[in-house]
Amino acid sequence: MMRFLLVCLGGAVGTGARYLLGGWVQRVAGSQFPFGTLSVNVIGSFVLGLLMHVALTTDTLSPMMRLTLTTGVMGGFTTYSTFNYETVESLREGAWGLAGLNVAITVGACLAAGFLGLASGRLLVGR
Repeated sequence: MMRFLLVCLGGAVGTGARYLLGGWVQRVAGSQFPFGTLSVNVIGSFVLGLLMHVALTTDTLSPMMRLTLTTGVMGGFTTYSTFNYETVESLREGAWGLAGLNVAITVGACLAAGFLGLASGRLLVGR
């Protein structure tokens, strides 16, 4: 029961952070392109890679803390379903170029951020 509650609490923190950061980035960017969602997914990919490396190679994070931060916080923070919806809507509206650009940038940037997160974890705590 405690694990469930910690995941829920972490999810609430991640969701709040996604709302604040994604909204702020979108307002600053002021574009039809979903930069807010993209930034959240890229940052989330980086942080998840970093957390998982640190958690699995050191004793820095307990299994409970890893679960809270990864499944809870990062699960609430990342927004794949929003990315999917925005891409489908672009396709539905006939904005094929925008949809393709969104997919290409999101996949490429999130993969790169994941690798950078893993590399950062390695620099931080070693292999």
